[in-house]
Amino acid sequence: MDAIDPLEQALHAARALVIADLVAREVAEAEVVSLVEEAVAHRRWWVEQWPDGIEYVAGLVAQDVQDALLERYGRWPLCPVCGSGDPHALDVEPELGPDPHWVCGKAGVVVARVGGLTGTGPT
Repeated sequence: MDAIDPLEQALHAARALVIADLVAREVAEAEVVSLVEEAVAHRRWWVEQWPDGIEYVAGLVAQDVQDALLERYGRWPLCPVCGSGDPHALDVEPELGPDPHWVCGKAGVVVARVGGLTGTGPT
């Protein structure tokens, strides 16, 4: 058997994590999943240029999808922690680091790992 390419493994994992969050928040429509594919393709090139960045791919794909959704549809994922005030999106932290999480920047609360959002709370 051929060994699994670490780059492909990281990209597939990132895709799966972000799609899991989209599914959990009920926004995994075909158009949105296409945004994930675009982000993965872009990050494939990025990691080929900077192989040491492979452990950052999941967080970067999540941020790329979040940015693309903001441009086309609005904020995502909305914060389930803050019950008052204007709705706001969660942030990915660390912005460039391993083990990314969705965090409410206003409350300073970790909500879930990327890939671990649940269906509770706002989409």
